[in-house]
Amino acid sequence: MSQQNLAIIQRGFEYFAATGDQVWDNYSDDVVVRDHESPDQDEYVGHDGIRRWLEDWSSAWDEWHVEVEEMLDAGDAVLALVHQTARGHASGLELDSHDGMLFTMRDGKVVALDYYTGRERALAAAGLSA
Repeated sequence: MSQQNLAIIQRGFEYFAATGDQVWDNYSDDVVVRDHESPDQDEYVGHDGIRRWLEDWSSAWDEWHVEVEEMLDAGDAVLALVHQTARGHASGLELDSHDGMLFTMRDGKVVALDYYTGRERALAAAGLSA
């Protein structure tokens, strides 16, 4: 993994934590987001797709926090292992989950983002052993 790719993803997480927004220059215009948690596994395409994905997810929660635990080299991708906590709007359900976000990179831009529930699923998807 190039240090450049690592820095791009790290900067994106830091900016999101500080502002709740994305560093849009980090993403290709036709980036594809696949949420493997979603029962219908919809694809979200482009910057508007990222916005919709985040809105779909965050609309269920009163509080939501994501913290990067580790970043791993996955060839042409960066695997961010994350810890998410949240509390449901109506249900009050508490979420405490260790998940993975696989950022596929090309020419210094994210071209695909795959979200996996569970550390083991994310490692397997990235071709890394658990």
